[in-house]
Amino acid sequence: MSPPRWVIHLPTTLTSLEDATALAVALRDSLGHLTVIDFGETTLSEEDRQSLRTRVWCDTPLGGPGRCPRLNAHPGTCALDRS
Repeated sequence: MSPPRWVIHLPTTLTSLEDATALAVALRDSLGHLTVIDFGETTLSEEDRQSLRTRVWCDTPLGGPGRCPRLNAHPGTCALDRS
């Protein structure tokens, strides 16, 4: 059995889903080189509704080690680029 993974809950003062998503994107862009952070599993929630989470990225497996890095519910097909 593998040891449990830990989740960091990072509250913000942001008041919109769009701004929180933009912050998640900025964090991934600046910290994406750290292999200890699984950005594909990033979710957002309102402070008082933390059990209701919104996925940030699609994260669909693409065969091999790659997963789709595009925003969740993106148009078109999945791909390895972020556009």
